Amino acid sequence: MQKSQAEIIGEAEEAKTTQMQAARDSAPSRPKMRRRLKVAHPERCIGCLGCMFACSRIRTGTVSLDSSAIKVRTQGGIEGDYRVVVCRACRDPPCARACPTGALEKKAGGMVVFHKDLCTGCGSCEKACLVGAIALGKEKMPVKCIHCGACAEFCPHGVLEIEEIPVEGD
Repeated sequence: MQKSQAEIIGEAEEAKTTQMQAARDSAPSRPKMRRRLKVAHPERCIGCLGCMFACSRIRTGTVSLDSSAIKVRTQGGIEGDYRVVVCRACRDPPCARACPTGALEKKAGGMVVFHKDLCTGCGSCEKACLVGAIALGKEKMPVKCIHCGACAEFCPHGVLEIEEIPVEGD
C-alpha cells in the first residue's frame, strides 16, 4: 500500500524534529547572552536622525525626537562631527543606584528595567548617567534604551550594531 503525500511529509517532519532535538542535546551548552546596543562606526554618522525616529516610533508609536532613547548630537557646530549617545548597559549602572524609589532596577542578567509605576520623575537617574543616555521625556519619566535594535536596523550607514554579550554571573 502506498503512503499518501501527507503521511510522507508528516514522517519527514517528525524525523527532522528528532534530529534537531538530538543535535540540541549533544551540543555544548552556550552561555546565556543578552543584547546591547553599540556605536560601532561613529565616523559614518551623517546626522540624519533616522535612528532617533525609529526608536521613538518603536517605543511610543509616535515619531518624536523627545521620545527617543538614542541621541545624535553635534560636536563643534554645523561643520563638526556627530556624536551618538546610547545607553552603555553599565555593569554597575549609576542610574539604577541613583533612583530613590527603585523604578530603575538592575536585573540579575545585567539589564536595567524601568518600572513606570514606581517612578516619581525626580530626575536623579538623568543626573547620574555618566554618558547622558537617559533624559526625562514629555511626561517627566525617564526615556531609557531597551536595546531592542530598531535604531541599528534603521540606520542606513551601519553606525549602530547590536552585540551579544554574556550574561553576568553565568
